[in-house]
Amino acid sequence: MRVGWMLWLWLWAHTAVAGPREPLEAQLRTGDIVLHTSRSRQSQAIQAATHSPLSHVGLVEVTPQGAWVVEAVQPVQRVAFATWKARGVRGHILVLRPRGLDAELRQRALDAAKAHLGKPYDWRFGWGDEAMYCSELVRKAYARGAGVEYGRMERLGSLDVAGLRAQLRERYGRDVPLEQQLVTPASLALDERLMVVHSDFPTVRDMSL
Repeated sequence: MRVGWMLWLWLWAHTAVAGPREPLEAQLRTGDIVLHTSRSRQSQAIQAATHSPLSHVGLVEVTPQGAWVVEAVQPVQRVAFATWKARGVRGHILVLRPRGLDAELRQRALDAAKAHLGKPYDWRFGWGDEAMYCSELVRKAYARGAGVEYGRMERLGSLDVAGLRAQLRERYGRDVPLEQQLVTPASLALDERLMVVHSDFPTVRDMSL
């Protein structure tokens, strides 16, 4: 009897200290950057070129009606966070939050992203504003809304595209612009100015970073 009582007391104390885990959506803040492994046709090519499982990225907006994600797909759109998360492979997600930026600056970045709603997806990964690809949208949103450029610009030819000749020809024709500058989801994910809020990708970013 005494052993049973002690076990019950231990379980009660452990539960009281640990408590239930807060749902992921409740942890989100406006301006958080979310990444996952897309199921899109081009996802595998992006993963191969960047040596990363992360192939899609968006910006979070938290409202009284719930959390949303602004993303550059076809077209640039705003979608419920739960829907966005479910679209990723196995529902896995990486959530990053800018260090040292207050809520006002994160809101300005979000507003800058929302200014592109309705624009077409940029299949050629250019840098003009007439069309957007996902990581371009996030980098430009923070650059223009908060004055911070996350990720780094890289030459298309500096990525591992040797095995993607057929995909590149399909997209660009015979003259593939290997000198073209772009920013990738993988580059955003590795930016240490972004704090890890949640990670299902410990080989990319874990909670200790």
